[in-house]
Amino acid sequence: STLGFRGEALPSIGAVARLTITTRQPGSDHGWQLEVAGGKLGKPEPAARQPGTTVAVNDLFYATPARLKFLKAARTETTTAMDTVTRLAMAHPLIGFTVKSEDRTVLNLPAADLATTDVDVAQAQRLDALMGQDFIANAVPLAVERPVGDDTETAIRLTGWIGLPTHGRASSKFQYLFVNGRPVRDKLFLGAIRAGYMDVMASDRHGMVALFLDIPAPELDINVHPAKTEVRFRDAGRIRSLIVTSIRHALADAGVRVSSERSAATLNSMAAGHQSAATENSTPVTSTMPGFMDQAPPSARFFGQGARPGSLPSVRSIMPGMALPPEQVTTSPVSGESAAADNPHPLGAAVAQLHDTYIVAQTPQGLVLVDQHAAHERIVFERMKAKLADNETVPAQRLLLPVVVELSEGDVAELMDCAEALTRLGLELEAFGPGAVAVQSVPAMLGKTDAAALVRDLADRLQEIDSADLLTRALHEVCATMACHGSVRAGRRLNVDEMNNLLRQMEATPAASQCNHGRPTFITLDLGAVERLFDRR
Repeated sequence: STLGFRGEALPSIGAVARLTITTRQPGSDHGWQLEVAGGKLGKPEPAARQPGTTVAVNDLFYATPARLKFLKAARTETTTAMDTVTRLAMAHPLIGFTVKSEDRTVLNLPAADLATTDVDVAQAQRLDALMGQDFIANAVPLAVERPVGDDTETAIRLTGWIGLPTHGRASSKFQYLFVNGRPVRDKLFLGAIRAGYMDVMASDRHGMVALFLDIPAPELDINVHPAKTEVRFRDAGRIRSLIVTSIRHALADAGVRVSSERSAATLNSMAAGHQSAATENSTPVTSTMPGFMDQAPPSARFFGQGARPGSLPSVRSIMPGMALPPEQVTTSPVSGESAAADNPHPLGAAVAQLHDTYIVAQTPQGLVLVDQHAAHERIVFERMKAKLADNETVPAQRLLLPVVVELSEGDVAELMDCAEALTRLGLELEAFGPGAVAVQSVPAMLGKTDAAALVRDLADRLQEIDSADLLTRALHEVCATMACHGSVRAGRRLNVDEMNNLLRQMEATPAASQCNHGRPTFITLDLGAVERLFDRR
C-alpha cells in the first residue's frame, strides 16, 4: 500500500548512495542508527527517535556502481529511467514530476490541483501528456466496479482509457497496467487485453491502453517478483474476465468511431505537393461525430438498448437489389445538399459509389468513405456471433448436390471435431473417406458462395488456433471466415437504397468501425479540412 521496496534492495542502494537506517522498537529506551556509504558499512550507534523505522537515501549514485562497465549506452539507460518515471507519473496525477538529463529538462509534469479539477480529468490530462496528445482523442474511457464475492462492502474497480482498434500500434509497449497504484507487467493482463481486442484488431497490432485496477490487498500477492512487476491474484480467472468484458463493452459503447490518424493521413496524401499556407497550417482532423448517441434513433443504438445484430433482417432481404445481376442495378441520382440536410444519421446519406467498392456518404460535418466489403463483413460476423450467444441455429440452405472437398487427414479431423458447432452455424459437413468432406448445406445468409473455398479456408484457420480457448477461438474464426465469404464484394455495384441500408446496419452493429481483420470500415473527412485543400479557408 506504500509502494515500498523489498529488503534485499538495501545493499544495492547502499552501494551507490549514502544510506541511513534509524529504527526503534516499541518499549526500547532509545533507537539505533546504521550508516552505509558507497558500500562501506558503519557501526550501529544509539539514536533518538519515536518507535518505528526510517530509511534515508542521500547523494544517490555519488559512488560509481560496481557494474558501470556493464551498463548500456547513455541513451538506452536514459530511456529505461524515463520509462520508470513515466509509469509512476501515470499512476499518480496528483504528484508533480520533473526529469532533467544533461542540464536539460526532458519532462515536466505539474501536480493536478483538485480545487480546479477532479481526479478523472487529471488522470486523462496526465495520460494525454505522456501517451501522445492524440491518445485521448482516439480512446474511450472505461470504469467498472464489481463486488468481491458476496461482500458488498469491498469491490474491485477497473478504470482507465483504451485506444480505438484503428489506433493500434506495432508493439505492446504502449500498454500500461497498474495494480493499486503500482506499475506491473504481467502476462495475465497482456493476454486479457489481447482477448478484449479479439475480432476488432489485426493479429499483428496492439491496442494502446492505460488500465488501473484497485483491488483489496487480501485478494492479491504483490511479492512474487523481486521488482514487484508481476502479481498473483486469488481469483485470476475473475480478473481476466473483468478486463476482457470491460474492454469489449467499452469498445461497443464507442459507437461508429475511427482513429483521427486515418483521416489525417488521407488528407495529407491528398495535399501532397500542395504549397498553400492554409494547408500547411491546417488543424488536425477529428473523426468523432458530435452528438452521435443523441442523433441516432433508438433502433440504431446497439449497446444496452435498441437493436441487436441477431435481430436484424438479412442483408439481402432488405436489399433486394443485391440479388440482381450487376447490369440490372441502377444508381439513382440524389442531391448531396438535401441528403445531408434531411438525414440525421451519424454515417450520413449515400450520394455515390466509387469504383463499385467504396460508398461516399455526406454528413453535416463533411464526408464519410465506407469500404462496402469490410463493413458488410462486420455486420454478417456480428449477426452470426449473436446467434451463437443466444444458442440459436443459423438458417441453412441445403445443397442440391453435396460438394466434395479433398483435404488432408489432419484438416478433416479438425473440421469433424467442430462439426456440431459448424452445423449450428448452418454449415453441415460429413466425412467422405479419410481425406475429404462432403458439404451438405451452407448458411443461408451467405447466398451464393463457393462452398469448397469456404471449407478450405476454414481448415486453414482452424490449424492456426492455439489450444487456449480453443472452442471460442474456433467458433469466432469460423464466423469470421463465413462472414468474409458471404459479404458484399468489392466491385459489386449498389444503388442508393442499398448503400443507405448498409450504412444504417453499420450504425446498429457493434464494433462497426473495423472489419474482423482489424481494418477500418470507414474514414471521415472534415468539411473544413477539405475546404483548406482548395484554399477556401
